Amino acid sequence: MDRTDSRLGHAAARARPWGAGRLFRRLIAWVAAGIADARTARAVVAGFVFVHAVAWTVILCLLKTAQDLHFDTTEAYAWGRDFLLGYGKHPPLSGWIAGVWFRLAPVTDASAYALAMATTGFGLFVCWLIACRVVDRRRAFLSVALLALYPIFNFKGFKYNADLAQVAVLPLIVLAYLNAFEKRTARAGLWLGLAAAAGMLTKYWAVTMIGAVALAALLHPQRAAFLRSPAPWVAMAAFAAAMAPHLVWLWQMDFAPFVYAGTYAHISRARSVVAAADFFGHNFALLAPVLIALVLVLSLRGPGSRRRLWWPGWFVLSASAGPRLAPAINVWSIQTILVAVPVCGAIVFAILMKTDWGIPMFFLTPLALLAWPRVRVRLIAPVGALATWLVITVGVLALAPSLARDSFARQAAQGTTYTADSRLAEQLTELWRLRFGTPWAVAVSFVEAATPMTFYSPDHPKPLELDVAWGAGLTTLDEARRSGFIGICETADPRLADCMAWMQENAAGAERIEVTQRRFFHGMAGPQGLWHVFIVPPSR
Repeated sequence: MDRTDSRLGHAAARARPWGAGRLFRRLIAWVAAGIADARTARAVVAGFVFVHAVAWTVILCLLKTAQDLHFDTTEAYAWGRDFLLGYGKHPPLSGWIAGVWFRLAPVTDASAYALAMATTGFGLFVCWLIACRVVDRRRAFLSVALLALYPIFNFKGFKYNADLAQVAVLPLIVLAYLNAFEKRTARAGLWLGLAAAAGMLTKYWAVTMIGAVALAALLHPQRAAFLRSPAPWVAMAAFAAAMAPHLVWLWQMDFAPFVYAGTYAHISRARSVVAAADFFGHNFALLAPVLIALVLVLSLRGPGSRRRLWWPGWFVLSASAGPRLAPAINVWSIQTILVAVPVCGAIVFAILMKTDWGIPMFFLTPLALLAWPRVRVRLIAPVGALATWLVITVGVLALAPSLARDSFARQAAQGTTYTADSRLAEQLTELWRLRFGTPWAVAVSFVEAATPMTFYSPDHPKPLELDVAWGAGLTTLDEARRSGFIGICETADPRLADCMAWMQENAAGAERIEVTQRRFFHGMAGPQGLWHVFIVPPSR
């Protein structure tokens, strides 16, 4: 090669990165324009949320292919078969949502995972609407992209139950509150009251969000103007009216949900402190991917910069003009109160703080951080967040089948049962139909064994739970005796003695058999499960 060719080759080599850099800059500009333009931003976010929900539904189906659904999900399905004003442990909305969903979708594991991801997807979109009231659209999109990395909104959100339903409902309370605080009209107050009622009808834990919103309003510098408006007073009236039917049910049921909630109270102070520490440790560990990604994407530099990462670059000494101060103060207050007050209250009143109670408590965290005026968000930051989400999602999707196989092999080797509830339900349905030629009507057991029968049996028998202090009320013992029932006692359940005692008292003349089942997956056999089964014929 002569000297001229050499110089041309070096010039071409130098030109290629610049060409790639220009292409990358155009990509950044295109994404930035799409998320910042009022005409396209909503569609871009909706598309992202839809792709996220579909992708993680597929991932969950692959990851959980060797497992049956968690009993919380089958319990929600059982509740949804009858639209009651409450279901023993919890108020009714999570059951109603499941009931509507499974009237439109087939009763399969895939539909259940799709319900979970649709719930989190709805929550993501509402969080974007919240963010748009506080920050510019670039920061709003970045907050949602980061929130999609929060495990609650992907693999940790596999289990649809009342806790996960709050991820969809509690953001509505915040959105309605910000709207009411800004507009201060009776109509805005009506929506706030209805949103608060929806939260309480999902789970009473929503009182923490309602309390946080109320405290945020009282602490806000503009509180006087808000309290002089009709909004808060209309909200209270609407909340009371919407809650009235459920309160009547609560009275008729002798406040059964509070009996259930009482199982987490009256513990030692030392145990409540340990539980609070576990709560913080668990939930901050879940937030770690979001916080790490936030620092990384804020530190990114665009093409052409000599340094791709420059840590101080996202912190500026002069405040930016992006965030709106009044709603930002509300968001900061709500998130701080949600983190501090329930945990401190649990310690003071010696309550066991479950880690799952944190599921709906941290969805404002990315927005609260991005609303800080001294945080600088470059054009490349949303692209970096999208790229991070894409790499993680595609990577987990590719690894999901092997992860499922490895998990099954490891669990089987340790002797941990992948409970074969679906296979048991099919077998018991066949046994019942062979004997009586009618659909199986009632399954009697603890909730962990009864509600999977409701979901997986083609007859969908109603569950009669042995936790009688807070049973769902879907059927009664008298109805079970008239229609006949199958009682199920799992030998691995530590409450086996209680189950057997109930059967001896209420199913004395039943046909008693022992049923074994095990799950097979990719040629591997899981541990064998054993159940004592009591078949009580219909009364004549």
